[in-house]
Amino acid sequence: MRLPIAVLGTMILPFLLCPLSAQWIHYPTAGVPRTADGKPDLAAACPRTADGKPDFSGLWIIPTAREPNPNFPGCAAVADEFINIAAHLKGGLPYQPWAAALVKTRQSEQRVNDPMSRCIPLGPIRLHTWNGPRKFAQTAGLLIIMNELDTSFRQIYTDGRPLPMDPNPSWNGYSSGNWEGDTLVVHTNGLRDHTWLDATGNPMTEAAKITERFRRINFGNMEIEITVDDPKAYTKPWTVKIAQVIQLDTDLLDFVCGDNEKDISHLSSK
Repeated sequence: MRLPIAVLGTMILPFLLCPLSAQWIHYPTAGVPRTADGKPDLAAACPRTADGKPDFSGLWIIPTAREPNPNFPGCAAVADEFINIAAHLKGGLPYQPWAAALVKTRQSEQRVNDPMSRCIPLGPIRLHTWNGPRKFAQTAGLLIIMNELDTSFRQIYTDGRPLPMDPNPSWNGYSSGNWEGDTLVVHTNGLRDHTWLDATGNPMTEAAKITERFRRINFGNMEIEITVDDPKAYTKPWTVKIAQVIQLDTDLLDFVCGDNEKDISHLSSK
C-alpha cells in the first residue's frame, strides 16, 4: 500500500514501522522449557553453550508500550526508545552545542531526512529498538544478528580479535566481544557518520565507539546495556538499557524497505 502524496509528511513514521508477518508461523520452536501445564516457561534458566556460556540464540523483539497508530491498521506499536533513545535517561543526552541545534532542526523537518524514511540502513543501536524481530545465532567465536529489516546482518566476533585500527566505515561497524562472567561485552567502532539513533534525530558520528553488555536474564528475557562514547556529538559517554523478549513459534521474513519504493521523490520538509 502506498500513501497519497499529501499525507506523506507526518505519516512517514507509522508507515515505515509496520513489520510484515513472518513465515513459518506456528512451527514449534525447539528446546522450549515448559511449565507443568505445558505453557512456555519464560522464567526458566537461560540455555548455555557447551562451554557453559549463556546462549543468546533465538528470535528477539523489543517490548512496546506505545499504542499503535489507529490510522494505520495492522501497524504495531513502537518502544519509547525507538522514538527517543534517551526516553528513560535521567537528564537527557549531554549534547555538544552543534548536536543540540541539529536535533532541533531535524524535529522541524517531519523526518524527511531520516535514514529510515529513505530506506538507508539504521545502524546497530536503532536496530535494537526497531519493533521487528532479530534472530541471534551463536556459534564458537561468533554471534550473528540477522535483522528482518532490510534482510541485513551483523557479526560480533568472540574469538579474541582486536578491533581494526583504521576501519573503513560501515553501517554496523566492527564488533568484537569478550565474556565477563555471564555478560557478553561487545565493543564496536568504524561506524558511519550521519547516523540517526532514533526518530527524534539524535545523532551519532564516525567518532563514536559503542559498548554493549548483553545479558540473558532467563529463557525469555534479555537485557542490552548500551554505552555510546561519541565526543564529537556529546560532552560525555552515556548509557541506556534496552529490554528484549523471546519470540516463539515464528521466524524472519524478507523485508526490503526499498522494494517497489515510490515515495522518496515526493518527500519535502516544506
